[in-house]
Amino acid sequence: MAALRRKFGEDYQVVNTNRATTFSAPVKKKRQRFVEKNGRCNVQHGNLGGETSRYLSDLFTTLVDLKWRWNLLIFILTYTIAWLVMASMWWIIAYIRGDLNHGHDSSYTPCVANVYNFPSAFLFFIETEATIGYGYRYITEKCPEGIILFLFQSLLGSIVDAFLIGCMFIKMSQPKKRAETLMFSQDAVISQRDGKLCLMFRVGNLRNSHMVSAQIRCKLIKSRQTPEGEFLPLDQCELDVGFGTGADQLFLVSPLTICHEINPKSPFFDLSQRSLKNEQFEIVVILEGIVETTGMTCQARTSYTEDEVLWGHRFLPVMSLEEGFFRVDYSQFHSTFEVPTPPYSVKEQEEKNSLPSPLSTPTPALTESHGGRRNRVFSVDCIHISEERGRHGGTGVRLPSKLQRMSSSGKEDLQRKVLLLSSQHPEKACSTGDLPLKLQRLSSSPGPEAENRLQLKPLKVGFEPMTQSTGDLYQHSLTPTLSSAPVPMHSPLLSAGRPEDNLPPKLRKMNADR
Repeated sequence: MAALRRKFGEDYQVVNTNRATTFSAPVKKKRQRFVEKNGRCNVQHGNLGGETSRYLSDLFTTLVDLKWRWNLLIFILTYTIAWLVMASMWWIIAYIRGDLNHGHDSSYTPCVANVYNFPSAFLFFIETEATIGYGYRYITEKCPEGIILFLFQSLLGSIVDAFLIGCMFIKMSQPKKRAETLMFSQDAVISQRDGKLCLMFRVGNLRNSHMVSAQIRCKLIKSRQTPEGEFLPLDQCELDVGFGTGADQLFLVSPLTICHEINPKSPFFDLSQRSLKNEQFEIVVILEGIVETTGMTCQARTSYTEDEVLWGHRFLPVMSLEEGFFRVDYSQFHSTFEVPTPPYSVKEQEEKNSLPSPLSTPTPALTESHGGRRNRVFSVDCIHISEERGRHGGTGVRLPSKLQRMSSSGKEDLQRKVLLLSSQHPEKACSTGDLPLKLQRLSSSPGPEAENRLQLKPLKVGFEPMTQSTGDLYQHSLTPTLSSAPVPMHSPLLSAGRPEDNLPPKLRKMNADR
């Protein structure tokens, strides 16, 4: 016990699920079981009517299935009645022939020598049937009816012996008593194994002789109602204990813990610690195998109700390594100890894990503000760059939804509308090419009026291409340095030839078309 506490911690409490333990499940009203703990099915058949004749058609199986007291009674009565009937027939033959009146006459030849009354006829039958043959009573050759009765007696005796002795032999050699040495834990437990919630119980073999090809199966007995409204009492559902992986095939030389993983395919998918107290079900466990010594198939059964399923427990180890062998301590076979187990069902845990974390979700307002800010600083020169990045699968800036809808009306229409949109935010323009068309026309007209109405500010972008807009500069975190002095009309930016020559080629082409 101390070693276990050092291994698992002081918080773990060893629980012996024998009835004289400190741990006790919540007391509930005991309900009727479908299968008893000893494996007996608690089912009785009634109101068979005329179907009882079916039992007589399979009389041998009927006799084998009877209890031992009824078998012994039938065995004794069958032999007693057969002996009395056959002894009576020998007495009747002697009576008809008059052998009873000439019993002590040495000159008279009877059918059966030395048969004077019914007791002597009964002894003659017993000596003949049991092949004792004392030699005092015997059949003579002067009695043909006695010879025929003797043949009938031999045939009938062989049939009765084969039937009754065979029935008794089969009943004695039944492997039901072998199942008494196959143990099941008194309770089942629910805890985590390999990070998964599992239903577990323990099986063991008390004999040194092995169970060949041992296989285990589990059935869930629970009443339910179908979506069509049909009520199914004691509906049977299969519990997977490793059928697909071969874990249901047991090498039962030492106690084993059978595990049923609770997953979306399990009927316990939505079972939690709280709902377990209100559930009503029964788990039937069936262990089958071939007895090594007799070669007969043996089946052991037990069941667990909802009161016998302990949440958050694990079985105590029973194997220990001794000098030269492994030792099994069956005194701890039914003992369990508590382990930390989530009280939630697997369904609730999966739903909880599927919810997105609030830290990983971006704020919608912040996303919209950044998106709207970036959408407003696009220019015509950046449209083609974004389109090329989108076609090549790049990670460039996507076009605003408004510009995407406008793109359906044609490329030239798109450029014209972008210029109109940019006129609503003239302060966002970063180069002459990004200026609205109206301001471009004003800049192209000479005179002092245009000089006073249009004040351009030079933009210093370093090594970036002139076709980039403020949106691209904002995206790359380039801080432009703006000059506070106005640009005079004789500045090289505007004085070198016509003002339209300073525009980008695409806008110059659009101005020429207009």
